[in-house]
Amino acid sequence: MKEKTKKKMKTFLDNNPWLKLIPNFLTICNSLCGFSAILYTLHVYDEPKQQSAVLAISAWIILGAMVFDALDGFTARILNATSMHGAQMDSLADMVTFGVAPATIVAIMAHHLRDLESYQYIVVWLMSAIYIACAALRLATYNVHAILEKKSDGKFSGLPSPGAAAAICSIIIYYNYAMQNNNNSEFILKGLPIYTAFMGLMMVAPVKYVHAGKWLQSVRRNKKRLALLILIIISLILYPQLSTVLIINLYIISGPIGTLYSKYIKK
Repeated sequence: MKEKTKKKMKTFLDNNPWLKLIPNFLTICNSLCGFSAILYTLHVYDEPKQQSAVLAISAWIILGAMVFDALDGFTARILNATSMHGAQMDSLADMVTFGVAPATIVAIMAHHLRDLESYQYIVVWLMSAIYIACAALRLATYNVHAILEKKSDGKFSGLPSPGAAAAICSIIIYYNYAMQNNNNSEFILKGLPIYTAFMGLMMVAPVKYVHAGKWLQSVRRNKKRLALLILIIISLILYPQLSTVLIINLYIISGPIGTLYSKYIKK
């Protein structure tokens, strides 16, 4: 049955070659989300009373781009359209959306919402530059591992660039939540540039992370993971801002904890 299904699928794709363009289209949508997030962030200069909301929307746009990032690889495998060209496009799109866009938002956020001395703005610029540099290094290294050396992504270490971007965006979303509820949020403005640089370093650190896409695919075969996923979805529906921050940053912490456990405690 599987062989017949594969033959039917191959015949269908041969008769509709345009379907193989879908993964590249989704990759372009990913990069356009990053571009849109950058442009929308500039509205902080036009909306003095809604600055935190503007930044939060830009952050949500980046998080939304992760849907396209997940779907382009999934459709490429389903449609048998994987190629070096597609892999390069994917990395370039990730560089825009998960590299340049978050760093730009952080720099504009710190510059516009805080009274910075000239040396402080240079520090913010350096923190953002570290993030961008590490994102570029990680994505280039990933291409070498995944394409030229034919190594599986399971052997590749470091925080994935979408995860790093998600961590930064979650803090920006929480900042808007704190502002709306009149909570103290000054520490976020002070700490976010440092956190951004740290996320950059985590992308190139020898730390292994669970592949989110593969984890989701395994949910239907694992009742515990299915229960956890349902709990996550419910929490995101009930408390979207707080749950986003908590879930994403728990994922960030899981890498170093898992690496330390496998290297020292387990041995």
